[in-house]
Amino acid sequence: MNFLAWMAATGCLLLLMSLASGWIHRGPVTSFGLYLLAGILCGPWVFDVVQIDILKHSEAAAHITEITMAASLFITGLKLRLPLRAHSWRLGMRLAFPAMLLTVGGMTLLAHWLVGFDWPLALAFGAIVAPTDPVLASLISVNDARDDDALRVALSSEAGMNDGSALPLLILALLLFNGESLTWSSFGHWTAVEVIWGIGGGLGLGFLFGRLVGVLATRLRNAHGDVAPSDFLALALIALSYAAAEALGASGFLATFAAGVGLRRAELRVFKSFPPEELSEEQRVLPAEALVNPNNRLEHAGENGNMVKSVGLVVSDALSFGDTIERLLAAAMMVVLGVTLAHHWNLDGVLLGLALFIVVRPLAVWLTTLRCGIPVVRRLLIGWLGIRGIGSINYIAFAWVHGMAGQQAETMVDMALTLVVCSIVIHGVTVTPLLNWRSARLSARQNEE
Repeated sequence: MNFLAWMAATGCLLLLMSLASGWIHRGPVTSFGLYLLAGILCGPWVFDVVQIDILKHSEAAAHITEITMAASLFITGLKLRLPLRAHSWRLGMRLAFPAMLLTVGGMTLLAHWLVGFDWPLALAFGAIVAPTDPVLASLISVNDARDDDALRVALSSEAGMNDGSALPLLILALLLFNGESLTWSSFGHWTAVEVIWGIGGGLGLGFLFGRLVGVLATRLRNAHGDVAPSDFLALALIALSYAAAEALGASGFLATFAAGVGLRRAELRVFKSFPPEELSEEQRVLPAEALVNPNNRLEHAGENGNMVKSVGLVVSDALSFGDTIERLLAAAMMVVLGVTLAHHWNLDGVLLGLALFIVVRPLAVWLTTLRCGIPVVRRLLIGWLGIRGIGSINYIAFAWVHGMAGQQAETMVDMALTLVVCSIVIHGVTVTPLLNWRSARLSARQNEE
């Protein structure tokens, strides 16, 4: 196929997905599942018009997935408007750290005992498949800043943090795989640098960037009466927070997530410091971007109202641009995953995927949410709705770039990619019916009350 043919095929695919979006949202298959199917059709299994092997292009795959993940994590953090002391945040922390650690441990044991991987390779497999994905979890993540559903907030905050919290374990596996002996000194260095500074530094740097840039952009907009769209603010925050964190040895993924949270805290600070007097009681609980009329950005307000309007424009522009970048890159990665699947399909990955979905993840969630006062149904749904995706692909590419190689390592990659595809299909098919059932159940309970 020549360049024009690829342009036409891409246009047809995007047009079809746009026109069928209503049916897709109501149907059993997600849009990402359809992009995956498109990749399979283009790959060696069907029409064989393109061949892509992620391992042969591991460096490019690592960078593209980094960009996709950074954009998605930033948007996820920006949509979380609940107070940081809220119970859903604490639940997200439990899921992103203790539950993720238990999941890595469980999958490491299964990979070693059932498949026969060496311990370093088994640990790498566990770290790759344990984190949930913020990119593909659009159906179960928060819809916007007004969404305070406890289930969605918990899953979103978990997905925002556990890609960064699993990375130290993957780095430990790579050290062991490349011949590093695990002494008390090396373990202490790994703990201090990769765990304490990597996680804490990433969260702190990102939050600081997001909050400072949010306040600065708002004050400059208000001072100059600027109402022009500023789409590049989100891109600037994503790039700066990620680059600064990585340059200082901290987690870039956690930094971009925290930058989104920090920008949202800046919006809350402006709203609290300059409360518009003309707002009704119903409007006072809305996020600032919901109070901005996109069709009339020049609408006059009082002095306080102008500050709120300015921060609303900052946040709404960041959301709009970030959402577009996230969906575009995620769609492209799903097509690539579908194409490369023909080179990496592995039945052991299916079996371990079922073990992860049915036993390991639900058990880890159940144990870490004991005595949290969470209803049983919500705990079961959280245990099931843990979709894997682009974050795992990034970890695979990261491992390959940093020295992981060999026949057994290729088998591990095959299993991990197969598991990711199984998650996209199985969780994608079940998420809409489960959420519809939950919604009907909550509505029935409210009617009874």
